[in-house]
Amino acid sequence: MPLETSEQAPVPLRTVLRLVGDWIGRLGKVWVEGQIAELNRRGGTIFLTLRDPVAAVSARVICTGAVLDATSPAPSVGSRVVVWAKPEFNTARGSFALTATQIKAVGIGELLARLERLRQALAAEGLFAAERKRKLPFLPRTVGLICGRDSAAERDVLQNAARRWPAVTFRVEQVAVQGPHASEEVTAALQRLDADRAVDVIIIARGGGSIEDLLPFSDEDLIRAVAACVTPVISAIGHEQDIPLLDLVADVRASTPTDAARRAVPDVSEQLELISQLRSRARRCLSGRLDREESWLDAITSRPALASPAREIDRRLEQVLGLSDRARIAMTTSLDRAADDMTHIRARLVALSPAATLKRGYAIVQQEDATVVLAAAQVADGERLTLRFADDQLRVTANGAAG
Repeated sequence: MPLETSEQAPVPLRTVLRLVGDWIGRLGKVWVEGQIAELNRRGGTIFLTLRDPVAAVSARVICTGAVLDATSPAPSVGSRVVVWAKPEFNTARGSFALTATQIKAVGIGELLARLERLRQALAAEGLFAAERKRKLPFLPRTVGLICGRDSAAERDVLQNAARRWPAVTFRVEQVAVQGPHASEEVTAALQRLDADRAVDVIIIARGGGSIEDLLPFSDEDLIRAVAACVTPVISAIGHEQDIPLLDLVADVRASTPTDAARRAVPDVSEQLELISQLRSRARRCLSGRLDREESWLDAITSRPALASPAREIDRRLEQVLGLSDRARIAMTTSLDRAADDMTHIRARLVALSPAATLKRGYAIVQQEDATVVLAAAQVADGERLTLRFADDQLRVTANGAAG
């Protein structure tokens, strides 16, 4: 039943704590899984801090030394365990704790099975899909590096990157890469680097280790943070055979930190060699093109029309003059023939014309309307007629007595 309280009738703190303790006491014993963040032994009592591997919550666990000693293998800080414990609330101190009567270490097989279930769930969401992976920049301005403090992985990345491209700059985030807080620190560093617009690519690097050592890099929160990044991420965790879930979600998986440096920045000597090769290819292409064009030009200029332009002009001039002479001769011949034809036609016309007949002593009789008189019956008595001779004409009047 809920308590009935008011500002005027508050409930004493002892009552609230007692009720909380009673409610927690009714829970009974439960199996609880977590990761040991702290382990302290005080006499025969063991005090553990059990941390949730995903959420940032923890609880105190109390057990006897015998319970801890009975656990095989013996757990230590960072170990994952399952405890059989009874939740208890200390009313006097107002603190919560789990009193454990049994502790079991989570075996490698169980860890691998859980990782496989998580991998399948994240893969079903598409976090490992190839189409969502981003392309690395050719020459990053700044490379973000997340690594352990004073680690060999950091030295490998920085030295190899500087050897390949001396001008490269790094922003290094040193974090815990092992233990109960590793995934939180790596995730926070990743988010800081991703928010920096000067950082073009991020490398998460760590040396080799056991499966338990590499568990932080399969943490679900870290995997989702990498998937949400805008900046491309390179995973360089452990050795070639180590494949944490970070390798699957990262845009590029490097086999080692050295390989990560090779993938992040180009090799200046290789690029200079490539430039030299490209220049040589360009020089050969240009030289070949010039040689072909020069050969073509030589072939063109060797033709008579270009080799001796004046000779060709003279030849053409001779052709024009020859054609002109032929045209002139043809035209003269045609005109002479036409003149002869005209002379013959004129002679025929003169021979056949009435004028020639008149010159032989004949005359043409015409009426006043110029009609030629062909018979005497056409002429009336007293009609005026014209007698046309070869050189002149004569006007006369018809006399009817002649008819």
